[in-house]
This record gives sequence, C-alpha cells and structure tokens, in this order.
Amino acid sequence: MKPSSGRARLAVDIGGTFTDVALEHGGVLHTEKVLTTPRAPEKGVMEGIAAAMTAAGLSPADVGIIVHGTTLATNALIERRGAKTALIVTEGFRDSVEMAYENRFEQYDIYMQRPAPLVPRHLRLPVRERMTANGKALIPLDEDSVLALVPTLREHGVEALVIGLLHAYANPAHEIRVEQLLKEALPELWITRASEVCPEIREYERQSTACANAYVQPVMARYLTNLDKSLRATGYDCPLFLMMSGGGITTLETAIANPIRLVESGPAGGAILASCIAAECGLDEVVSFDMGGTTAKICLIDDGRPQSSRTFEVARVYRFMKGSGLPLRIPVIEMVEIGAGGGSIAAVDSLKRITVGPKSAGSEPGPACYDLGGTEPTVTDADVVLGRIDPAGFAGGRVTMDPLKAETALSKGVGGPLDLSPALAAFGVSEIVDENMANAARVHAVERGKNLDGRAMVAFGGAAPLHAARLAEKLGVDRVVVPTGAGVGSAIGFLRAPIAYEVVRSRYMRLSAFDADEANAILAAMHAEAEAVVRRGAGGAETTEARTAFMRYVGQGHEITVDLPLRALKPTDVAEIREAFNRAYTTLYGRTIPNMDVEILSWTLTLGTALEVPTRSAEIGRLPATEPVSKRRLFDPMRNEFGEVPVYRRDSLRPGAVIVGPAIITEQQTTTIVTPAFDAYVDALGYLVLYRREQDRR
Repeated sequence: MKPSSGRARLAVDIGGTFTDVALEHGGVLHTEKVLTTPRAPEKGVMEGIAAAMTAAGLSPADVGIIVHGTTLATNALIERRGAKTALIVTEGFRDSVEMAYENRFEQYDIYMQRPAPLVPRHLRLPVRERMTANGKALIPLDEDSVLALVPTLREHGVEALVIGLLHAYANPAHEIRVEQLLKEALPELWITRASEVCPEIREYERQSTACANAYVQPVMARYLTNLDKSLRATGYDCPLFLMMSGGGITTLETAIANPIRLVESGPAGGAILASCIAAECGLDEVVSFDMGGTTAKICLIDDGRPQSSRTFEVARVYRFMKGSGLPLRIPVIEMVEIGAGGGSIAAVDSLKRITVGPKSAGSEPGPACYDLGGTEPTVTDADVVLGRIDPAGFAGGRVTMDPLKAETALSKGVGGPLDLSPALAAFGVSEIVDENMANAARVHAVERGKNLDGRAMVAFGGAAPLHAARLAEKLGVDRVVVPTGAGVGSAIGFLRAPIAYEVVRSRYMRLSAFDADEANAILAAMHAEAEAVVRRGAGGAETTEARTAFMRYVGQGHEITVDLPLRALKPTDVAEIREAFNRAYTTLYGRTIPNMDVEILSWTLTLGTALEVPTRSAEIGRLPATEPVSKRRLFDPMRNEFGEVPVYRRDSLRPGAVIVGPAIITEQQTTTIVTPAFDAYVDALGYLVLYRREQDRR
C-alpha cells in the first residue's frame, strides 16, 4: 500500500540477531541494521527507525506508513513465555490436545518426547454440550456448567481463555454463547474462539491453533500497543500495519485479535521480495534464499507466486522433525527453515564430525567476534577468519569485530579437536552449513514435486550473499540475483506486500453431489468477512480475490489445494473443477486415480489490495568494471592458502559493470562473495547478477 501525498514508507523486521529497517522516500531507499534487543524489542525498533530517519534527513511527519514484522509471537511459543491459558472443551474431550495424532514421529527413539500442550490438564475444563459434524445441536449447551467454571478461572489467575468445542466449525453457536457468558462474568479475560481463529475440520489442529493464539495474545497486545504509543509519542501519526505469515499486511487491531497469524511474518516478507524480483528479472522459476543471523529460509517461487500452505509447526522438540512441534493451521508462505544463520554455533560431535546449529548465539552474547561475551564458534566467526567479512565495516560499522576472538573460538571448538588450522576449521564450518542448506533445499523441492534444475536463485539477508555462490554450486544453479538492499531484504519485502486477509471455512461437499448455490453462499460470506478486515486499512483501494478448495479422493486422509473460478459457480463447473484437481494431483503424484469420486473439505478466499506487477527490466550492454577499491586476503580451499582478491564497493558499480570472479563486493549491510566458478554484472535495476562461467557449468 502506498501512502498519500508522496510520504515516506518505513518497514521494520525484528530478527533473532538483527533488527532491519528499510525507509523508502522519493524513489530512494535508506536501510539500517541494528542488534536486536530481545529483552525489550521495541528499543531496537525505535533505535533502528531513528538511525534510518536521521540518514534520510526526514522527520516523523514525513512518514505515511509503517509496516512491522516480528518474531515475538514465535519466541513466546518456543520459550513458553506466554499467558496463563485455559481451554474449555466439550465434555469427554478434555485430552484431545495431548493425545494429538496418537502416533510416534520418531519411532526408533525410546526416549522420544512429545511437545507439551500449552494448556496443562488442570486448566482444560469441560462443559456439557455436543454439536454434530453437520452443525446440529445433539446436546444443548448447559449454561450452568459454563458458569461453574468461573471460580476455577479466578483461582488460577487465568489471563487468556480458549473456547474449543467439538465441531464448532460447522456451527459456532455454542462457542459464541460460552463467550458471552464468560465475558459478563470475567470481562478482563482475553478470549479466543477456535471457530473464529481456525474454522476448519480436525479438532487437534483447530484447538492447537486457538491455544497458541490465546497464549501469545496478551504478550503481543502489550507489545504492539506499547510500540504504537512509542511511535505516536515520537511524532508518527501514520498507520501501523503488521506483516502476516501469509504474505499480506493487516491493521493493528486485526493483528492483536489474531496474533498467531504473525508467526512467520519476517520470512514472508522475504518471499514477497523474491517474487517481485523474479517478475522484474523475467524469471519464471526461482529458489528464494534468505539467510540471516539465526536461520536460513528457502522458498520455491513459480510464475511470480511463492508456494503457500495452511499448515505449519512451531516450537519443535526435535527441531527438524515433522510432527514434533505444535501444529498451526494458518495461512503461511511455504518454506523450509533451518538453524543455519550467521550466529549458528559450530561444534564437533562424538564421531569427530563438524555440526552447525540449530543453537544460535543470537545477539546476546552473539558470535565470538562481536566481543560481547560470546565464546563459542559460529558461522560468522568462520566467515571472518576466511576473509569474507571486513571486521571494520560489518553491519555498516555498527558492530566492531575482533578477528582474533573468532580465530580463538574456532581453534578451541573445531580446530583443536580435529587438529585443523583455524582457516581449515573455518572452511569446514562453512562447508557444513552450506551443505545443510543445500540438502534442505533439495528435500523441500522433492517433497513438493518440484525440480531445482533450471531455477535461478534470489539471495538476501545479511549472510546470504556471503554463501549464495557456494550454495548455487552445490545445487547446480547457474544464476544468482542479489538485490539492492539485500542485507535487509525482508524489511524491503514488507514495503511491497499488499493489504490482504484470508478466510477459510470447512464445508463438506462431493463433486458427484455438487451444490453450486451452497458453494456460492459460503464464498459470499467469506468475501464479506475478508472485505470487512481489508477495508479497515485499504479504504476504497482496488482489491483482487483468490479462491481455492482443499480437495481429495474420497477415502484419502490428506488434501491438495485447487484453484477455483473467480465468479459465481454453476452446476456445470463440476467438470472444470475436477480437471483442475486432476492437474494438481498429477503434478504432485504423477498420476490420477480413475473412477474415484472427489470431495471438497475446506474453502479458502483471499482478498487483498492489487499488487503492483513490476515491469521487467531491459537488457543492457556490459561495461568494464571500475577499479577495485582495495584487495583482501580470501581463503582458497583448493590451494589451502590465502590469496588476494579485488574488493569492489557496490555503490560505485555502474549498471552493466562486469566483475570477474573471484571477487568481493561490499555494501553497508552485507557482502557478496563471487567464487572462481562465477562472474557477476550489475543489471539495469542495479541488482548484482552472478552467472556461472560456461566451462564451470554442469
């Protein structure tokens, strides 16, 4: 969304290590990167905003919109620092959230630990009622059983309450009445209705999502309200929008009501940026690579659209193992996220293997080279020792590095146990983290029926340009795009995101008994709900709509996503919908199943402001590169020694300039390493494009 009267646009992304700020005004982009302040996140936000505003020479009155993304909700779930929460359930279903899927996600580990529910058993409280799957009241709600819970809620000091009754997605009447009764008795309670947060089938996922929403709601409400007050007190009179995990931005009020939708807000901004860059560069198939201080995120983008999903896991007990976390059913841009960031800690295991992550040094104390108290070796320490990072210019000079401390940490933690020099220990750490990311990308692509061959890579985040060329070599990718402001890429992505909201409804329907009137009624109600949210921020702006259905063959346990026509449905549309299902099913599984009926379980509708489609940039001729500003010693693993390579300043490179690898290209918030297998040039948009030399292609 663009502000009126040409006012500036400001975006802030809180990460595990750095808080990134992007300020756009009059076609000029100003970026800042400051250390995250985990004990008081708003402090880092205000510090970063102040630095960007000073650099741009602007005052608060010049800003027309602020977009914010934060990891606070995610951290509260991972660290179990949320509100004391209770859950009201249908009598007889008190233990659904603890029984979960009744399976073992790690069948060979006899000490396997399941994620503990956010709500302990003594605060899972039953009421007498029963709704059937088709929305009829089998047992009317016993209101006395609801009011009888009030003393228990008071006694335990419950701050947040979840109402998660059986089959309320089909008919929320009982949940609504419970909310009314308890609001009258306990007006100070934060109340979440599962039928509102996640009106979908599958009781465990619905209750898990609602519990997570309630658990973080008081924390997020306090933080967002305080941040808004701080901005107002500083003179900012513009709207504050929040980035959501599905790729859209929403109002402060909606974010406070549904904070669980902010869980993956930062990575979503990065995927939006990569999608826009793909369109600008005319790239149909892209792998987005976002590597920050704590994690690396990889997302597949086809035809300018990132892969999306409605399922996500957070706070995994076994970080990389599906099923070991708390499931959330929210709109989310689908990506793989692994503990492979600049702050990821390296060690040597009992089998003398180098391991990297998932544990991170974060911003406090940070990598050893930050000289803030960290002593364990990290990926950033390895990059410093290898000569990839200029210690004096890191993060725009805001963090002064001590290379000796990086070398000492690597020698003690990796080099000593393996009898390696500091340089080889650093190279080993770098190779392991690059291979971890490459393997995650391969698995992610295979699981979604995609191929990495022929894709280009868009690399951003503070650490991604340092590792992108080597990762591309491992994946067989021949082209890497490093956009302007890559070090704060997710924050820039916030500025390109639309105001949008997604609504979902579970309504069962077989294609053999397709009821067009019922389907249209469902979609019309969903449109009205989404429009009410979007209009709060978009006003009268033009909007676009997308509709999908979650479909499967009758008898199957999982669904696939199928696009629906953007018009009133007719009985004759059954053939078109079935054909769309067949195409999507074939893409995933390579075949269809003949003579099988197909069923729709859930419907989704996304409404958002029209996303401005970037114009594809023109091709330009190649020009000789400017003279390097200096040379730097960079480790060459093939010769096991350091060699001098040219160093270029990105802001001095003209469009068309060619850089022959190996080379180092520096900018304020990151550094791009051009390996010997690649050359680079600056395209018409000012983006760095690394391309593999012909003789180094596979």
